[in-house]
Amino acid sequence: MMTTKLLLLPGDGIGLETMAEVVKLVAVMNEATNAGFETETALVGGSAYDDCGKPVSDATMDLAMQADAILFGAVGGSKWDGVAYDLRPEAGLLRLRKDMELFANLRPAICYPALAGSSSLKREVIEGLDILIVRELTGGVYFGEPKEIIDLGNGQKRAIDTQVYETYEIERIARAAFDLARTRRGKVTSMEKRNVMKSGLYWNEVVTRIHRDEHADLELEHMLADSGGMQLVRAPKQFDVIVTDNLFGDMLSDIAAMLTGSLGMLPSASLGAVDAKTGKRHALYEPVHGSAPDIAGQGIANPLAMIASLAMCLRYSFAMIAEADALEAAVAEVLGSGIRTGDIMSDGCRKIGTAEMGDAVRDSFRKKLAA
Repeated sequence: MMTTKLLLLPGDGIGLETMAEVVKLVAVMNEATNAGFETETALVGGSAYDDCGKPVSDATMDLAMQADAILFGAVGGSKWDGVAYDLRPEAGLLRLRKDMELFANLRPAICYPALAGSSSLKREVIEGLDILIVRELTGGVYFGEPKEIIDLGNGQKRAIDTQVYETYEIERIARAAFDLARTRRGKVTSMEKRNVMKSGLYWNEVVTRIHRDEHADLELEHMLADSGGMQLVRAPKQFDVIVTDNLFGDMLSDIAAMLTGSLGMLPSASLGAVDAKTGKRHALYEPVHGSAPDIAGQGIANPLAMIASLAMCLRYSFAMIAEADALEAAVAEVLGSGIRTGDIMSDGCRKIGTAEMGDAVRDSFRKKLAA
């Protein structure tokens, strides 16, 4: 039996608690399907900084490069607010994304039927929501140079961040979005700020060309990113796949996340290019939520986004479609049974903690695998 290497990077805060629930599910797959998963756990973020003075060590980076996929929890917390900028916990995640060339960030926003009432929007606006935001992840303003704060010498300073995109970066994220749309409803909405930003103007030009030359049978629309944020709140079901740059993708995906009722419900995938020789790609899967240090260690965190990230891992890294479908169905079934963690609690439901929610999903998942 071939083995598959999963690197677990729980990180900080609730990342440790939610990752523990994923470990249960990996064990179920190994028992029920002989999946052959081998896991190794390493430090990242604040915990890594406390251990070795870096947010991710070179040894952990070596493990990441060798892994078939990475499951990532969350990093950060007020404990590390005074750490130098380039050593902050989040820099560990940025290094993983950059060094592994994880250029495509996939963030689904799905409204489970049982949670339609948890959204701040009306049920008829949100029920049945299923959109996918494809965010460019290794370029743009987060990585552009120069990036600095300059002392002007007169009591004033100038802070500089640079928005930079090259042709190939836009081409590959556009292709990823069109390829994904082809497996869904066939519509891509590209969002930028071409009215005020040269990078947005060029983004629009390149996406238009890729559509015309390679995917003309699919639907493409262009929308200014600020208008897109408004439309996500007004009528989110008009969208299928949204493709956008690093900065706007960060903001728009959080808006989309809250449409569903809780950041604790949403997973994400960060994918590299497929290696032409091996057919494999680097991939990292993580929940959209943060480390939530205010509730860490209390056993009350919602593990479902971390669990859904495992489902994305099964789907995109290992083509285990039946298992991914079964895991997502298990989450829906558990929610339909009326149990909730505190962040998604509603009238008439029973409130439970992290481990009990994980156990419920595990038990449902096991039954579905055996069916």
